[in-house]
Amino acid sequence: MKSTRFPGIYEKKGRRRSLFTINLVPGRSVYGERLVRESVDLGHKASKGVTEFREWDASKSKLAAAILKGANQVGLKEGHTVLYLGCSTGTTVSHVSDIVGRGGFVFALDFAPRVMREMVFLAQERPNIAPLLADAKKPEEYEDIVKEKVDWLFQDIAQRNQPEIFLKNVAKFLKKGAYCVAAIKARSIDVSKKPGLIFRSVQKKLEEDLTLVDKRELSPFQRDHMLFVFKKR
Repeated sequence: MKSTRFPGIYEKKGRRRSLFTINLVPGRSVYGERLVRESVDLGHKASKGVTEFREWDASKSKLAAAILKGANQVGLKEGHTVLYLGCSTGTTVSHVSDIVGRGGFVFALDFAPRVMREMVFLAQERPNIAPLLADAKKPEEYEDIVKEKVDWLFQDIAQRNQPEIFLKNVAKFLKKGAYCVAAIKARSIDVSKKPGLIFRSVQKKLEEDLTLVDKRELSPFQRDHMLFVFKKR
């Protein structure tokens, strides 16, 4: 097991390259992922001995897919407070929870009650996650909960107005100079246009307010998706 350029993310190379995070709740998997126990030097005394890692399935996580596709920066590290828009059942959220650690915190938002039930169960095991049942189009619904600016914002919402939702939340909740990540699904914006045209249009719109740091097309892991990494000016 080796460290990657990304804090809290590790890799193992065999027949294929696999990503891992250190399990915040040893012995428990979240979505059936493989657990691996190995001795590894994490660079501090507390790392002596065996550490349990969770394999991060890139076919189920757009953030992991972007890293495997060569992303240079995602901006996430230990201790960060995170606003995660579109948490779904918590696959990627659980790995973000591992990365930020017990000193960090993740506000995990979705508008689907069924999803929130699963997030509540996940949060019972992982005290650094707070499930939020709310609509990302209406940040006023949760501004009294996310009271302080966050260090990192991630959005994975399959809605037509994804860019507008992203900008609204970044403006209200993200610290100046911090990173924000948007997983854009082209077919949710306009099924009649080629994905490449949509991605260029989205990039142009977002660059009016943000600085582009990285972008990765996510095939073969995700079809017609692009992951953008920006920095707030």
